[in-house]
Amino acid sequence: MALRLTKSLSTRKSFADKVAERDAAQKEGFFREVDEALREEELISAFKRYAVAAGAAVGLALLALGGYLWWTNHQADVRAGQAEQIVLALDKLDSGQQDAAFAQLGPVATDGSEGNRAAARILQAGIDTRQGKLAQATQLLGQVAADDRAPKPFRDLANIRSVALGFDKLPPEQVIARLRPLAVPGGPFFGSAGELVGMAYLRQGRRDLAAPLFGAMAHDTQVPDSLRARARQLAGVLGFDAVDDAAQLQAVPEAPAAPEAAAPASPAANPAPAPVKS
Repeated sequence: MALRLTKSLSTRKSFADKVAERDAAQKEGFFREVDEALREEELISAFKRYAVAAGAAVGLALLALGGYLWWTNHQADVRAGQAEQIVLALDKLDSGQQDAAFAQLGPVATDGSEGNRAAARILQAGIDTRQGKLAQATQLLGQVAADDRAPKPFRDLANIRSVALGFDKLPPEQVIARLRPLAVPGGPFFGSAGELVGMAYLRQGRRDLAAPLFGAMAHDTQVPDSLRARARQLAGVLGFDAVDDAAQLQAVPEAPAAPEAAAPASPAANPAPAPVKS
C-alpha cells in the first residue's frame, strides 16, 4: 500500500513539473513574441522618422559626386581647349603673324589654367621682345615670375629671360642673387643661368669664380652644345683648362652671399614654351 502511494505521489510530482515547464516555455515564447513586436514597431517608427532625412543625405551625396565628376571633366576639356589655342598661336608665329598670335594667346594669358596661363604670357613676352616692346614684355614676365601658382619651371624661365634682357642695366649682384640658385650643374637651366652668372662674376672682377663655373658648364653634357663651346672658350681665356682640369670641377665655388636687392622682372629673349595641360 505504501509503495503504491509513493508511486502515485511521484507520478503526480512528475506531471506537475511537466506542466510547470510547459507554462514557463509558453510564457517565455509569449514574452519573446512581445519583445520582437516591440522592436519591430520601434524600427518602423525610427524608419518613418529618419527615412526622409537619410534619403535626402544619400541624394545630396550622389549629387555632390556627380557634380565633382562633371567639374573634373569640364576642367579637363577647358585645359585641352586652352592648349589648342596655344598651338594655333604657335602656328601663326611660324607663319610670321605675330599680332594675330598675340591676340590668340590673350584669353589664355588672362583666364587660363596655371600652366597654360604662364606659357601664354611667356610667348606674348617673346612677341613683345621681337617687336621692341620691352616694357610690356617685362611686365608679362614679371607676372609669371611672381605667380606662386605657376609651375616652377615657367617661373624660372621667366626669371632667366628677364635677367637676360636687362643684363646690361642690372647690377651684377642682382644677377647673381636671382640666378645663382639655378646655376647648378645638372640642373635644367644650368647653361642659361650659369652663363649669365659667370658674366656677372666677370663684371665684378671675380675671375676665380667665373672660370670654374664656365669649366663646369663645358663638361656638363646636358648643357646645349653651343653654350658648352662658348663656356669652354671663356674658361680657356680665363686660364682654366676645361678639357683637362676635371679635378677642378668637383665643386663649383660659391660666391660670397650678395646683398639682396629687389630687381624688377624683365622679359625674355625668345618665346617658345610648349603648351601644357596642367
